[in-house]
Amino acid sequence: MKLVTVLMLTTLPPYCYAGIGCDIMYNAVDMLIDPDVNVTEYINNLQEFSPSEETEKAFTFMKECFLHQSRETLDNVQELQQAIYSSFWCARY
Repeated sequence: MKLVTVLMLTTLPPYCYAGIGCDIMYNAVDMLIDPDVNVTEYINNLQEFSPSEETEKAFTFMKECFLHQSRETLDNVQELQQAIYSSFWCARY
């Protein structure tokens, strides 16, 4: 789980650099981390980014993984996310 999180969050700066918008990624990751957002709500909010059933299964798996984490772990992921978005690469976007 931690490896998946690290890999996902390390890909954020290239997405921002490519110009697809840090706001979209920020909102998707923020919903992923938020324990108050259930799986159904998360999938519904990301429906436009889910071209196939495989992608939807991956979104569901990721959200379920985060729902099983402690509040401390979720806070640490939130800190990591903020560090990435405050980075040099995302600052321009």
